[in-house]
Amino acid sequence: MIYLDHNATTAIDDRVLEAMQPYLSKFYGNPSSLYRHGRMARSALDVAREQVAALINAQPSQVIFTSGGTEANNLALTALPVAAGLAISAIEHPCITEPAQRLQNQGHQLTTLAVDSNGVITQNAINKIIKTKPALVSMMLANNETGALQPIAEYAQQLGAQGIVVHTDAVQALGKIPVDFKQLGVQLMTLSSHKIYGPKGCGALVLDKSVPIKPLLLGGGQEQGLRAGTENVAAIVGFGKAAELAKAELIARQAHTLKLRTLLEQGLSALPGLQIFAEQAPRLPNTTQVGITGMDGEMLLMKLDQKGVAVSSGSACASGAREPSPVLLAMGIDAELALSAIRISVGKDNTDTEIIKFIELLTALLTQH
Repeated sequence: MIYLDHNATTAIDDRVLEAMQPYLSKFYGNPSSLYRHGRMARSALDVAREQVAALINAQPSQVIFTSGGTEANNLALTALPVAAGLAISAIEHPCITEPAQRLQNQGHQLTTLAVDSNGVITQNAINKIIKTKPALVSMMLANNETGALQPIAEYAQQLGAQGIVVHTDAVQALGKIPVDFKQLGVQLMTLSSHKIYGPKGCGALVLDKSVPIKPLLLGGGQEQGLRAGTENVAAIVGFGKAAELAKAELIARQAHTLKLRTLLEQGLSALPGLQIFAEQAPRLPNTTQVGITGMDGEMLLMKLDQKGVAVSSGSACASGAREPSPVLLAMGIDAELALSAIRISVGKDNTDTEIIKFIELLTALLTQH
């Protein structure tokens, strides 16, 4: 199989699996226990926290482990004070938009930040927010569908000067481009393990200690009292190892995936009726989303699957929905063209040969159509 859906998930790196293995069998202690087995598990958590913090230039104590990016995003929104306003961008993942809508139903004012035709949050949208002064603004660092990067550092500086707390969902950016918690100037950041060749079911919320987070889960003092429940030690160890490898190999991975994306887009440019979304925006080096006039994206995905190629028709979390992507609609893309969208996201282990084969298969399918 040619796997080209790394924005949905990545395979666990063999080195990550090796690091996890002892904590799945031999070192099975509860990290809250005081005897030796428990202390060994606790020590492993401490190391993983340091590894994740090092990847994003934060302090280990700022890293709160969760079950994944979805929980971390939901936890971040608990920073919203009672009856205070919230603003989110028009291109957020459903695990931000849905809890935001619930908060709106509970009486919070919700504002949506507009994006331009390349899917980038506009300065005009930020200017409007500064006037209305919500307590919290959530803007993703890199869009999971188009790969478009947002000028978070610039906008966070403007919002922070007004006393507005800024959260960024950095799940898709992590391990693909440099992500620096301090440099971005945000107070809250969401991370996920399974996007960087770590295990599923593990993520983190990175926070400025001045931001008052309210736990979603009660019943234990784990994770500084902010996330009750016995920690998934093996998964957290895997996340830590994946973070360590991502830091060490970032430059090489970035160069490799950008080379593949360039090769891919050169091949796609010859296909009639094909449009690359957010093409003019700074993008993740591994991500290309296209629309093809007259095609059904889901049908094309299935035909490619039959040929042994895995791509996405958008966000994996929203698969099965036959509605146009809200991200593409927010960019002003025609609904019919949006329904034709497929996303190709390459990874560190993809090859030139696979990209060339994919282009050949896609060309053949479109010719048949």
